[in-house]
Amino acid sequence: MFNGVVLADSDKTKVVEGNHYFPPESINRAYFAESPTRTLCYWKGMASYYTIDVDGVRVPDSAWYYPKPSPLAKKIKNHVAFGGVVEIAPAGRLRA
Repeated sequence: MFNGVVLADSDKTKVVEGNHYFPPESINRAYFAESPTRTLCYWKGMASYYTIDVDGVRVPDSAWYYPKPSPLAKKIKNHVAFGGVVEIAPAGRLRA
């Protein structure tokens, strides 16, 4: 959640290095814009970023994913992880 909005909802996240990576189909794309930022992780590969925008509150590069991960990180291909501004709730907490 960010700014009162659910950005992603899944009970099938993959946890890597303490980060929950959400399946791409669980992301509410209305709040995501591609960023030109790229970073390199020595074992996961090149990360691409999203800027989150909820009701005009923009947080650049606050979500990332690996479109072409290394073989060691293939299980998180295109899965999205979030930076500290996004609250990660326990599975099922947001469901009625």
